[in-house]
Amino acid sequence: MTAITAPRSLARLRALALTGLATTGAAAAALTLVPAPAHAAEAPRSAHSVAAPSRGGDSGAAGSAGNLDGWIKQSLTIMKKKGIPGSYEGLRRNIMRESGGNPNAQNNWDVNAQKGTPSKGLLQVIEPTFNAYHVDGTAKSVTDPVANITAAANYAADRYGSIDNVNSAY
Repeated sequence: MTAITAPRSLARLRALALTGLATTGAAAAALTLVPAPAHAAEAPRSAHSVAAPSRGGDSGAAGSAGNLDGWIKQSLTIMKKKGIPGSYEGLRRNIMRESGGNPNAQNNWDVNAQKGTPSKGLLQVIEPTFNAYHVDGTAKSVTDPVANITAAANYAADRYGSIDNVNSAY
């Protein structure tokens, strides 16, 4: 391949890849929540709220615990008490990009998964990051929706100042 055709071929491959992603609806990126380069996530199964019970721990927060809106509101109550910055809009935007609102989402193919620590939950957190940024008053489970959101927001606050400052995988 000549020096002129190589960039054209790469541009064509990128265009085809983006077209394929757009047509399959797989434009999500993994939130690995580790100080390392981000990797693309599996496509979310749904871009709508997922109704599932919150597992483990009582956060004592206001809001219903059986849906995305309730989980975000519970997390915000805990975040406020603990001084962790973030807004409903910032949390929801990142959740929808990372998991489509599926609290059981799991990335089984990125570099973290290949090393045995797949990203899990609403904000695609890996276990070591969850353990390091877990917030007291939430369940000790990375897939618990409120615990996942709150730990991810705590990590984002430490690394980026707030979950509101995150607009792509990080």
